[in-house]
Amino acid sequence: MFADFFQTLRKAEVPVSLREYLDLLTAMERGVAEYKVEDFYYLSRALLVKDERHIDKFDLVFGHVFRGLEPPEFDDVEGEIPEEWLRKMGELELTEEEKAQIEAMGGWEKLMETLRERLAEQEGRHQGGKKWIGTQGTSPYGANGYNPEGVRIGQEGNRNNSAVKVWDRREFKDLDGGVEIGTRNIKVALRRLRKFAREGAADELDLDDTINSTARNGGWLDIKMVPERHNAVKVLLMFDVGGSMDPHIRMCEELFSAARTEFKHLEYFYFHNCVYESLWRENRRRRAGGTGTWDVLHTYPADYKLVLVGDATMSPYEISHPGGSVEHWNEEAGETWLRRLVRTYPQVAWLNPMPQDRWRYFPSIGMVSEILDGRMYPLTIEGLDDAMRGLSRK
Repeated sequence: MFADFFQTLRKAEVPVSLREYLDLLTAMERGVAEYKVEDFYYLSRALLVKDERHIDKFDLVFGHVFRGLEPPEFDDVEGEIPEEWLRKMGELELTEEEKAQIEAMGGWEKLMETLRERLAEQEGRHQGGKKWIGTQGTSPYGANGYNPEGVRIGQEGNRNNSAVKVWDRREFKDLDGGVEIGTRNIKVALRRLRKFAREGAADELDLDDTINSTARNGGWLDIKMVPERHNAVKVLLMFDVGGSMDPHIRMCEELFSAARTEFKHLEYFYFHNCVYESLWRENRRRRAGGTGTWDVLHTYPADYKLVLVGDATMSPYEISHPGGSVEHWNEEAGETWLRRLVRTYPQVAWLNPMPQDRWRYFPSIGMVSEILDGRMYPLTIEGLDDAMRGLSRK
């Protein structure tokens, strides 16, 4: 079985050497892992995996070779059906064929004009149907229904990611810069973006210079100090938060935590969907104490490398039209602000946590990628590698 394990790892392109395999057998003979599968898993992973990037392949091989050694245990399950499950029964669910039969209103101007008319005419609550502001229908205005292009009113969270504008006020969560679990691979990728320099006060021992100077000084100790060596690269990091980015919070936290460790000169801001006239550092204070995007452009010079993180899944109007933001009336289109960022920071990359094979289904992703001259990368280890290489070019 162990020989099959070793051969399968090699076939899966996990670089395992014969020496490491023999070390594993020796450890097993000496009872290091005793008789628990979990202990054997951690022992074999520690001895056979030299690079974190191969852990996923190792896990798949381990599960394939040793599956069934410890059957899962199931406890009796008792309990009430959660209330939110029952609430979901009240939401409108349509097949793809039924969705295709529902027509959009026909453009941004028509959508906003009709909304004003509905607000003036409607006198009470409405459920179902395709015209009034209500719930569980196919009207462009309301909640828990479906329309390929509409204004979401009174619904908690996304369902179809097709809202052009969101009526409700939403609160977003700051990313936790202290998260460390799972950041090691990200740190490895970020280290491609390094340019070391010694800055600040001389507070670090220069051992080589101290030895040479002491020898030249006839053996009398002559201590030499130098400033601490830091990564001198400057990074301006902007995160999309809220809405469709909620499923990616953990990944963004890991990226944020790794970046804070790797870069001494790091500035960060938040935005939602697209960059407009203001950014913010704390989501709880975003409406009272945001930072003007013009101020950011004039505060951080062009030697900063700009990294934007977001899924770029939004209504195309949010990019192309003034007033297109889902949350407020923006005087200038999102595209205008994105192009200003690109002009100010020539070294720019957009990291997208959405799987790359789904990008083609969202016109907004193509629009953002085009504005950035194709410098959009998937938020994977390989994508980070490519992004860091791109940012390193002059």
